[in-house]
Amino acid sequence: MNQLLGRMQLFRSYPSEVMRRMFDKLCGMLKRQGPQTLLGAAFESLPHELYETTFAIATDLVLSDGEVTEEEEQLLGSLCNALEIPDETVNEIIRVMLIKNKG
Repeated sequence: MNQLLGRMQLFRSYPSEVMRRMFDKLCGMLKRQGPQTLLGAAFESLPHELYETTFAIATDLVLSDGEVTEEEEQLLGSLCNALEIPDETVNEIIRVMLIKNKG
């Protein structure tokens, strides 16, 4: 995840220590308050122009191990619904990420 985000323009200037602290904070929030609270906080702070990018990153992470569990599939479905991404765009993102993670 660190490598994936590090390649993004948005996070490129963040020092690795800042990224580590951010991940620690988010993991702590996930453990203490659960995934719904974490996702709610993420949606509140996420600019609309990054909705598709967010879905693409989530899809990339899900597909990175070459296996999609039922839970991961449900997560992606919930995410694209919450972000109100059109079906055509969702299908395009999934198709491209399948190609990317094929090898």
